[in-house]
Amino acid sequence: MKENLSINLKNTSKFISDEEIIANAQLSVRHLDTLNAGTGPGNDFLGWLSLPDDILPQIERIEKTALHLRSVSDTTVVIGIGGSYLGSRAVIEALSHSFSSLLTGKHHDMIFAGQNISEDYLAELLELLDGRNYSIVVISKSGTTTEPAIAFRILKDHLEKRVGKTEAAKRIIAITDAKKGALRSLADSNGYETFIIPDNIGGRYSVLTPVGLLPIAICGLDIRLLVKGAKSMEELTRLNKHAETNPSLLYASARNLLLQNGKPIEIMVGFNPKLHFFSEWWKQLYGESEGKDGKGIFPASVDLTTDLHSMGQYIQDGQRILFETIISVKNPSKKLSIPLEKNDSDQLNYLAGKRLTEVNYNAELGTTLAHNDGNVPIITLTIPSLDEYYVGQLIYFFEMACAISGYILDVNPFDQPGVEAYKKNMFALLNKPGFEEEGKKLKKRL
Repeated sequence: MKENLSINLKNTSKFISDEEIIANAQLSVRHLDTLNAGTGPGNDFLGWLSLPDDILPQIERIEKTALHLRSVSDTTVVIGIGGSYLGSRAVIEALSHSFSSLLTGKHHDMIFAGQNISEDYLAELLELLDGRNYSIVVISKSGTTTEPAIAFRILKDHLEKRVGKTEAAKRIIAITDAKKGALRSLADSNGYETFIIPDNIGGRYSVLTPVGLLPIAICGLDIRLLVKGAKSMEELTRLNKHAETNPSLLYASARNLLLQNGKPIEIMVGFNPKLHFFSEWWKQLYGESEGKDGKGIFPASVDLTTDLHSMGQYIQDGQRILFETIISVKNPSKKLSIPLEKNDSDQLNYLAGKRLTEVNYNAELGTTLAHNDGNVPIITLTIPSLDEYYVGQLIYFFEMACAISGYILDVNPFDQPGVEAYKKNMFALLNKPGFEEEGKKLKKRL
């Protein structure tokens, strides 16, 4: 039997007791019941709950499409923003070679676009693609979200000029709405192969749909194992009403108790640089789900030990308004030991023969002790290894905990009304039809 993700709350005990956490988790079983019954706020966006089973009929076609793109191109550009790219990038960065873009041979490069409106970024991307044989996966429910829509217009034009409109259509995959929207219309008229973004799943919960799985499969990763890991965590969380053994209930309860005890900032900590974009995905999931109605825990992240030489000082001695959640990986995929140096000028011979994993793990333990002594509560999540199965577990664990946590906060964890504010102002300032009068008012304020 495989090990599961585990949660350690020992280093929160100076701030909240085990009894408080268990009691709060038991109270929160009602939120789990509400999710399963589909009777709470945002209940029209609960399709992610059963995705580990529901996605299985699509796995084979996703894999075949991924193989097709790998056969006709050496590079794929994934166009999307927010949940339309962060989930796949998180998994790809966590499970791929750290220097994959520099490898030669049969490696397939993955590049992301549409997550910004930087002219330099897109112009330099075109310069790169001039020398590449590339394909495009464009992800957008509506097809009119500004950042990905601009990127797709530019890249589609570039690809069509390179290989012709007919060949370009064979290299463009659209992941969009089933029936409506600008991208659906464009895909139908040009004959692009398409996958559907389900109506009942929001972007930040879409990693286990084609939105996340197709880019992950294109990179040669095992999406079946990813989904299998998520399924195992569904059984441990969604289908488990025993608070003491449900890690999502325990995590959601502990972090909200810490918020009530004056800790409104949570820092996600990874001691493996491969987890950097996983933290970025986590920040969007929790920031967009909880940050509303003047509520929510502010999600931040650091990469340790790197950031111990920058943010470490603040975490250790700054305002006591934060707590940390560490993702600890027990076993690395590679082996590397420190050699013996005859003159020991760097005074590291005491480490000779030790695996870097041992050194890094002791840095993790030392940091945990130091920060905890500095009055920082710490939640530790441990996975046996960084592979598809356990990343699948992490994804479902955090999604379930986020939904429960949102209900504890009494907010709708599945909408994002605040995201629209900047868009309306940008449209007005750019004189989009219908926004001209508002644009005049805004320009007077600048």
